[in-house]
Amino acid sequence: NEMKGEINRINQVLRDTMRKDPTPIVRYWIRSVISQFDHYKAEHILLLKEATTLLELALWKANLGDNEGGVIEREGVRT
Repeated sequence: NEMKGEINRINQVLRDTMRKDPTPIVRYWIRSVISQFDHYKAEHILLLKEATTLLELALWKANLGDNEGGVIEREGVRT
């Protein structure tokens, strides 16, 4: 939704500046969009790292639960 707003904003700016050279305005807009993408990308990476950690902990806990009864599985063989 934010990106749609950005696209609408540059379309409006371009209409308003058609008498001038729009190149600097478009360059500024592209830089701001790239900056937003970088921000969202960094935020996404942090969320993925957190989710990966939670998944690893859940799998570790589930593995401990499987081995609590004194039964240890190794390569499909129960001892």
